[in-house]
Amino acid sequence: MKKIVILSLLAIFATSSFAIKAKKGAVVAPETPKPVTLTDSISYALGVDVGTNLSQNLKQFNINVNWDFVKLGLIETVTDKNQFSMEQLQAIFGKLNALVAENQRAKTAEQKVFLEKNKNVEGVMSTSSGLQYKVLKLGQGAKPAATDHVKVHYHGTLIDGTVFDSSVQRGEPVTFPLNGVIPGWTEGVQLMPLGSKFVFYIPSELGYGEQGAGGVIPPGATLIFEVELLEINPK
Repeated sequence: MKKIVILSLLAIFATSSFAIKAKKGAVVAPETPKPVTLTDSISYALGVDVGTNLSQNLKQFNINVNWDFVKLGLIETVTDKNQFSMEQLQAIFGKLNALVAENQRAKTAEQKVFLEKNKNVEGVMSTSSGLQYKVLKLGQGAKPAATDHVKVHYHGTLIDGTVFDSSVQRGEPVTFPLNGVIPGWTEGVQLMPLGSKFVFYIPSELGYGEQGAGGVIPPGATLIFEVELLEINPK
């Protein structure tokens, strides 16, 4: 697993003077007027940049923070009053690395338990790669090759039901080269006759692995996709 040396928390300490207020553990907007001057806008933009990076890390690595001390660390650092030396910060982030690794081991175990149980659910089939799938509707058309472009509707969730991407929700199907996506898709969609609708249960090694994706899909995540194959267009 990729180690965290300095998270965006450090970027907060070093790059912004934007103060975050906290209420019952949740970040809330500061009680100030909307940005008007250029200085206001630059300050707000720095806050957005820092907040975006921090939000992605909190979601990806599943860690909790005390927002009062995030605010204090930010303010004291930009005013040259940092309470920690670089050596102390490195030690703290070393403990954070260990905590994240432990959380990831627990999540990996959870994913394996899910897949082990799921393969015994009625109607679920497994391939030699570990891909699991269930046929919701079996079409009568041809099956695509890996070199084909396909047009699909899909709905993607994590095992807890969190939706991370859905052409169904957007109301617009997607066309892409079948050999240009994650391995679980490349393998799975080739099993589908045109007009079919399958559910795929994709283990992380056939998905986005230990890196995750976009701050939305956590490292080591099992992905569940409901896929409908609408068109096959040879390359």
